[in-house]
Amino acid sequence: MTSTLRRAAAIGVAVLLASGVGLASATTVHVRLRGSHEVPPVKTMARGAGVIEVAADGSVSGTIHTRGVKGTMAHIHEGAPGTSGPVIIPLTAGPHGTWVVPPGSKLTPHQYKEFQAGDLYVNVHSAAHPAGEIRGQLKP
Repeated sequence: MTSTLRRAAAIGVAVLLASGVGLASATTVHVRLRGSHEVPPVKTMARGAGVIEVAADGSVSGTIHTRGVKGTMAHIHEGAPGTSGPVIIPLTAGPHGTWVVPPGSKLTPHQYKEFQAGDLYVNVHSAAHPAGEIRGQLKP
């Protein structure tokens, strides 16, 4: 019986370690979106916040919640702070100002390096500010 308990404990520890390795390989970023972060800065009362998770293989997931803005579209872009860049992942609109990273979204190896350097951002566009009303840099 003792060897059975030892084996069970060893298996349990192995499972916990394996799951911990998977969790350790993902980076969770809490992002805040403001008009002052846009390029050029936008005066607005709109705000946004959310969580974006990027795994070591480049897989991306997450959700952004906004208030004070009727967003027309939202994206993850490549671009350092103070610069604008191309869209790399369009976000999907949900209810009540929610924007979601579509399932299966993935960064290229180059984009993953840009993410690690803090050179990706999320922004939400509106009819009043088609280039973007609020923005937040993804800082791992």
